Amino acid sequence: MLEPNPSETDDRLEEAPSGYDEQSLATGEDLSDDSDADRSTLALFSGDEGGLSLEQRRALVCLMRNKFVSATGNPAEWRVIREHSQLIKSRLNDMFLDLHLDLQHEVAYKRKVISDGADFPTLLQNTAYTREETILLVYLRHRYRVEQQAGHDDVTVDRQELLDYIATFRPTHATDRSRDKGRAEKAVDNMVASRVLTRTNDADRLRISSVIAVLLPLARLAELHEWLIAKNRGQGSPAEDLDTDIDDDLRVVEDAVEMEALG
Repeated sequence: MLEPNPSETDDRLEEAPSGYDEQSLATGEDLSDDSDADRSTLALFSGDEGGLSLEQRRALVCLMRNKFVSATGNPAEWRVIREHSQLIKSRLNDMFLDLHLDLQHEVAYKRKVISDGADFPTLLQNTAYTREETILLVYLRHRYRVEQQAGHDDVTVDRQELLDYIATFRPTHATDRSRDKGRAEKAVDNMVASRVLTRTNDADRLRISSVIAVLLPLARLAELHEWLIAKNRGQGSPAEDLDTDIDDDLRVVEDAVEMEALG
């Protein structure tokens, strides 16, 4: 484009805001028209003012409706979130939420933003795990770590194995075995519903999702392990067998945190 002769330059152009480019200066058109045009190409319904494509909106809705989005459970949505993470993060930030991506385990999830001295409203609700669910989470996390270290990418467990493990934590004074069994069954079903466990072709065989490593980091695993030991001390709980491995893992986590802080 030819540069205008300074002597012929309109004074009004010199006072134009910096957000205008040469074309808008020459034509007198506002860039907001282009922005409106861009939004109109993304409109999916009458009066739609949204700035995301259909695929991006689907991914955002999927992330809002679920605790997490994974490459195995929602491959299309995971791909969109990964490729447009800044855009998705921006939309979440508008709702006082933040986007967390774990590229190693291919999991995306949202959390309430944390800011010193500010208490923001949130759409999220804290859901406490039951005693039986907590026992399952600890066992599944430990089992997943052991199998991964052994080079096994596909980690599966028997449903009855999980029920039997929960039963080992039944207090000696508990006499309502039917009720306890029902709670254990529900705990397993809830792990399936939340996709921590996924079904296989065998109805009695369940696959441990890699999301367990994200939902239950090793530091938190150690805390829950101590809780289980305290609850079952003196009863010969199998949780005591996890002690050495978890302590070793906790040292690894502490080293990793230190390196991250220095970086």
